[in-house]
Amino acid sequence: MMRNLMFRLDAEKSHHIGLSGLNMMEMTGLSSLLYKKQKASPVRVMGLTFPNAVGLAAGLDKNGDYIEAMSALGFGFVEIGTVTPRPQPGNPTPRLFRLPEAQGIINRMGFNNLGVDHLIQQVKVAKTRSLIGINIGKNVDTPVENAVDDYLIGLNKVYLHADYVTINISSPNTPGLRTLQFGDSLDALLKALKQEQEKLAKEHGRYVPMAVKVAPDLNEDEVKQLADSFSRHKVDAVIATNTTMSREGVEGLKHADEAGGLSGAPVLAKSTEVVRQFRVALPDDMPIIAAGGIMSGNDAVEKLNAGASLVQVYSGLIYHGPALIRDIIQSIEKRN
Repeated sequence: MMRNLMFRLDAEKSHHIGLSGLNMMEMTGLSSLLYKKQKASPVRVMGLTFPNAVGLAAGLDKNGDYIEAMSALGFGFVEIGTVTPRPQPGNPTPRLFRLPEAQGIINRMGFNNLGVDHLIQQVKVAKTRSLIGINIGKNVDTPVENAVDDYLIGLNKVYLHADYVTINISSPNTPGLRTLQFGDSLDALLKALKQEQEKLAKEHGRYVPMAVKVAPDLNEDEVKQLADSFSRHKVDAVIATNTTMSREGVEGLKHADEAGGLSGAPVLAKSTEVVRQFRVALPDDMPIIAAGGIMSGNDAVEKLNAGASLVQVYSGLIYHGPALIRDIIQSIEKRN
């Protein structure tokens, strides 16, 4: 009943109400009503030990305001962001649309966030059992040719506060961003970030791994090119995938023609195929974190069978609630 009420509200407003409610439950000790501790096998990835293989994908908690509430739901890791060096409002509203008949979501948020300094303060005060990933991007008014500067600022600022850092070069809602996935632009970005990562590791005596998040809208040759770049620059992990520009499977539905990236069940097959192709193209020791369309424990197992080591959910949490996390953990335990 509560879900039906929430789905009658504007999508972005209902997301904020839901997150605020989870925060309140966590603060008052009621979050245990939503999460019952269960057997889960830890997973060693990127030199880190994840309490379980299920994480929150970036985009739901953009500013790190709900870290403890998300952790209390049973996630093994929580990825916050995407955050940019400076605050920015994102695209005009409405910019978030549900397609309930297909269990899909279209968003054109545009990296709306309060800036990296706010996020860092939130991480500093958070008490969490989960590992924290911080997803960084560029400001919309930073020219693409200067994007590396924004990523270097982000990496420097979040380095000491993250268990791992994700480089987001695959959102379809920041003009020109996806061009950073290819050719000389990608090589220049990865070279600069890897040098900075190594410098920061020496300065602080702590190596913080770096993942790169890719789009699902890649052909096999593009996957091979990306895998070659990731291998040469010794990226620590690949997150596959972000949202799709395709509308396959949602044609004719209300909101299907809205601009933005499509997530949820309609992207499952496309995203899983990209995971499968990357697993073949990447070195065996480079892990894949799979996101995209996971609506059940079986979907998560499908991602692991395709070659992923960890999984992340976002749209599935919106449609199925915290019970999805339990379902995935149980399905993975049965698989193991």
